[in-house]
Amino acid sequence: MPSTLVECVPNFSEGRDQAKVDAIVEAMNIPGVYLLDQKMDSDHNRCVITLVGDRDAIQEAVIRGVGKAAELIDLTKHQGAHPRMGAADVIPFIPIEGVTIEDCVAMARRVGAEISKRFQIPVYLYEAAATTPERQNLENIRRGQFEGIRADIATNPARKPDFGGPQVHPTAGATVVGARKALVAYNVFLNTPDVDIAKKIAKAVRFSSGGLRFVKGAGFLVRGMAQVSMNLTDFEQTPVHRVFEFVKREAHRYGVIPVSSEIVGLIPKKALEQAAEWFLQVENFDSSLILENRLTAVMTGKMAIGNRNAGLRAGVEPFIEQLAAPTATPGGGSAAAAAGAMAAALAAMVASMSRGKKAYAQYESQLSEAIAKLSQLREELKSAIDADAESYNVVMKAYKSAKESSDGEAAISSALKQATSVPLGVAEKVVEVAEIATRLKPITNPNMKSDLTTAIALAKAALEGALANVEINLDSLKNDSPKDETFVNETRKQAATLRRV
Repeated sequence: MPSTLVECVPNFSEGRDQAKVDAIVEAMNIPGVYLLDQKMDSDHNRCVITLVGDRDAIQEAVIRGVGKAAELIDLTKHQGAHPRMGAADVIPFIPIEGVTIEDCVAMARRVGAEISKRFQIPVYLYEAAATTPERQNLENIRRGQFEGIRADIATNPARKPDFGGPQVHPTAGATVVGARKALVAYNVFLNTPDVDIAKKIAKAVRFSSGGLRFVKGAGFLVRGMAQVSMNLTDFEQTPVHRVFEFVKREAHRYGVIPVSSEIVGLIPKKALEQAAEWFLQVENFDSSLILENRLTAVMTGKMAIGNRNAGLRAGVEPFIEQLAAPTATPGGGSAAAAAGAMAAALAAMVASMSRGKKAYAQYESQLSEAIAKLSQLREELKSAIDADAESYNVVMKAYKSAKESSDGEAAISSALKQATSVPLGVAEKVVEVAEIATRLKPITNPNMKSDLTTAIALAKAALEGALANVEINLDSLKNDSPKDETFVNETRKQAATLRRV
């Protein structure tokens, strides 16, 4: 297993010629990169390739894939239902293990610069890598598609690429590169060929026109059926089952129904677990009820047969020993995040053991809402354990390389700001955990009061530790620039507000 693991999901504007797609995939076949999925759609005339690999290897693989696509795909002859602006249309990097979203931003910028340099293809940066707020959304960059961009890239300042000159590649167009969280590409087919209905439903469901947060949507005619095509940019906050129910309800308004749905690329297991819990209405559902999850926990030493206490110790002991080791990471920031995650877990346990019981039936919806939110917070806090350690490592790396770089001070400043944002995020989350745990006291089993008290105490300890890490990083910033001074002042205000909660 590589020490750093990054996912990349390049979308190429070819979904009808298998030989061309195979050639593009083969171009990306280099050591350290693995093909997880390959999906072609002839109606969209588009393929989605899912790769995972080491951070260095996957960058080179994708650059080679772009080069091969530029050789084989001619956008002047390309037609399909899906909007496109490049032969290699969009390339997102997604952090998996040992990397942060900031690392993926740096990767996106390096890859974008290299694509422009090697192939004379202009590159735009989007999502977390965007250089302007307007370019965070892909649809803003891709508006007008290849033809529209080709027409005014030289005259419209808003069309100026982040890398490359003011002209598109004559046949390969332009490419969008970025960094984002895991995305679920989810499509729902309707029992009608009337694409206008799909477009109306897409307008209702997408966030940009007043629909669900973290949903992008459009309507297409695919395989003779109207399709509501969607991207879920944060499935934990806007889960798949909620999107499906929304589409189903809107379809009913027009006298049609969903007949099937599809997932393009891969979907995180947690998204399916959420859907299973929702549609099956399983009482006290937890991911550990799934056989494969339990098996993985046993095989990795997180649980033990026989002596349950020994199993618990086996699970937590490695982290405790890492804390005790004479190394800078993991340290107090990681410990604070771990305490917050335990607080969220305890509160969720109390809510789960009360939900479904007759004595607390009147609080069913409140308990379900608390469990869902605490589950999300627990996962985010668990992720922050590694993110805090990694952000410290980035700071140390910036200090070491400062003497060899003309922009060393800027790199240190950027690293310190990121190292500050991680514990600040932990502080915000544990405040929310404590508030939920407090609200649970009157609506859960009073015999579990001590568990909620422990959860609140852990959350408060996590808050104190996280804010201490915020402050020590702010003290390290030199405040040499107005931007740094503004960042320090605004962050201290946020910290002060959280401390008073």
